[in-house]
Amino acid sequence: MTDFKSHTIESAPEAAKPLLEGAEKAYGFLPNLYRNMAEAPTILEAYLTLSGILDKSSLTPTERQVVLMTNNRLNGCTYCMAAHTTISQMSNVPADVIEALRTDTPISDPKLEALRTFAAIIVETRGWPTNEQVDAFIAAGYSQQTVLEVILGTALKVLSNYTNHVAGTDLDDAFKANAWSPELAKAS
Repeated sequence: MTDFKSHTIESAPEAAKPLLEGAEKAYGFLPNLYRNMAEAPTILEAYLTLSGILDKSSLTPTERQVVLMTNNRLNGCTYCMAAHTTISQMSNVPADVIEALRTDTPISDPKLEALRTFAAIIVETRGWPTNEQVDAFIAAGYSQQTVLEVILGTALKVLSNYTNHVAGTDLDDAFKANAWSPELAKAS
């Protein structure tokens, strides 16, 4: 496999340097995902931009994590599952919701479970849900806007999950306590 470079601020292409500096300032460390994305400053900028836009969506912090972690699990992204478990904990996502997302088990809250199910449908059908699936999602208390915001979250995860797969991103120390593997979901 090709060995992808994990950049420092100093080694990064010029266009990526301010993005990495901002990330390091915001998080107190430079996530390995960003170090790998820095090789192509446009993907790093796209990822950071979409992350900020998703934060402006109608989805609550818990709902955003439901969409993102469902994508991470379905895409088998060990890095993002660990990172988003940590982010979920910091965002006060209920522990039972985090556990359900990590183990592919139903969420006890029916509305969040409808969101988890619909996010999975979007991924598994490659964006071709049936009219009945869309109607059921809306009947669960969501809207046409939410349908599109689930697609936005899915697009964001394609950028990070696929980068991690191709680049073999190492798990940051900050996320190691929440390490995850696809076998964890199968064992439940």
